[in-house]
Amino acid sequence: MKTTLKIVFPILLTVLISCGDHSEKKKPGFTYETKTPPQSNTSTETETVPPSKIIDLTNKGIGPISSVTLDDKIDTNLAKQGKALFKSTCSACHRPDKKFIGPTPKDILKRRTPEWVMNMILNPNNMVKDDPLAKALLLEYHGSPMPIQINSKEEARALLEYFRTL
Repeated sequence: MKTTLKIVFPILLTVLISCGDHSEKKKPGFTYETKTPPQSNTSTETETVPPSKIIDLTNKGIGPISSVTLDDKIDTNLAKQGKALFKSTCSACHRPDKKFIGPTPKDILKRRTPEWVMNMILNPNNMVKDDPLAKALLLEYHGSPMPIQINSKEEARALLEYFRTL
């Protein structure tokens, strides 16, 4: 009995000492409650606007198109030609009304000049090389370059007219 007491007493004493209050702050454990992060009172935090949402109606881009005049009325025949061109050459990477591999052409003329759009269609390599907005778009769309598929100003103009209908 004395031997058992000699063994059990030190173990019991060690356990009691280790369970004592060490004045440590209780660490938060896992909880299902969602806590809102503390809000900063500074207004230095700015949201970055993706290049596809930037509105720039002054940049005409780099390429053969320096001026485009758009009539108030949409040329439906030209728009039909543009729609057919879009389906055959552009639809692999672009969707008319949503983001895909490339940006959507819907409302493009609310964000870009007609000259910029046509220069991007006709001259995509130089545009992504020298135009800051085209460079930023290339990065936004994960470096997916736009191939040169349209070579005539007439076809580019037909696509532009189709974009006006979206």
